Amino acid sequence: MEPVISQKPGRILSIDVMRGIIMILLAAESCSVYESLKKLKPVSIPGAVLNQFFHHPWHGLHFWDLLQPSFMLIAGTGMYISYYHKQEKGITWSQNFRHIVIRSVKLFLLGTGLHCVYAGKLVWELWNVLTQLSFTSIIAYLIINRSYKFQIAASVILLIITELLYRLILVPGFNQPFVEYHNFGAYMDTVLMGKINHDGWVAINIIPTAAHTIWGVLAGKLLVSNHSDQQKVKYLLVAGISGLVLGFGLDWLNVTPIIKRIATSSFTFASGGWVFLMMAVWYWLVDLKKYTKYAWIAVVVGANAIFIYLFFETVGYQWVNGAVAIFVRGFSSMAGIAPEISAILSALVTWFLEWSLCYWLAKNKVFIKL
Repeated sequence: MEPVISQKPGRILSIDVMRGIIMILLAAESCSVYESLKKLKPVSIPGAVLNQFFHHPWHGLHFWDLLQPSFMLIAGTGMYISYYHKQEKGITWSQNFRHIVIRSVKLFLLGTGLHCVYAGKLVWELWNVLTQLSFTSIIAYLIINRSYKFQIAASVILLIITELLYRLILVPGFNQPFVEYHNFGAYMDTVLMGKINHDGWVAINIIPTAAHTIWGVLAGKLLVSNHSDQQKVKYLLVAGISGLVLGFGLDWLNVTPIIKRIATSSFTFASGGWVFLMMAVWYWLVDLKKYTKYAWIAVVVGANAIFIYLFFETVGYQWVNGAVAIFVRGFSSMAGIAPEISAILSALVTWFLEWSLCYWLAKNKVFIKL
């Protein structure tokens, strides 16, 4: 690993790598990398692969649908590992709870503020991932000291509550549990915000996705435990396979469809399963096998995860993308490069510049924390 960020003894590097990869992929979306590639209209295998970098329209699961669950789960893992080390320093649960609440308030304000930036005016919208995380973090922290069984049971109860809400509360116009715009989640959006999301997202996803953050806490507890490395990988694999069996089983048996936009219980299980499997693979590769030569590429981004997310969602999207395009597309036109290729080059240059900003911050040991 490059000496950009010094690894502290006992630090679980694979978590930093996963966090960084998530942010790099999200930055690529903001820079229009996937959208510009899509305009080439690739077919066959390339087209199918590229399609995985867009959300599934409703009933189904794409790779891109795993990014938000990964973000939420990794946040829970990081929260537990941080809490574990604070305990070693004598910081109590109550003392740290104040920090969690303050951080959650900041996340909530940033999340709702981003929607104002998107709209170009003051709006009251609760669909942003940071807004969701502000709630799920508190839920997960409240039971952070409880046993594995208690935390698993709590996460399952949250999913059962979700099932009951969608199936039993049937308001006129919103009485079709798993139909876009006509489900309980959409109804609650009219209550909370006086509107529904045109893409089908719902604010009460905080209930089922809190399970992801709780499962992240469980993963963090496992990774800092005295279990052998082999046992840790085994437990992560078992958790992953169990999630896939439960999630896809509920879908295939026509009990509950996998729908990311309303975070159905089947989606929560299936996506959580995939994230656990990815975590097992990365832990095995990075922390056990020590394949860390290029880990720094992701780690420098993950070191300022919230900052870079806010940056590419605001300054990046609204100014950097366009500023870079002026020069890249201008010179590309002079060189006779097709507009479609020029758009891809512009997106890639912007993506690289945003990564370079993270590299510069990490190299100069500037870590912007909440």
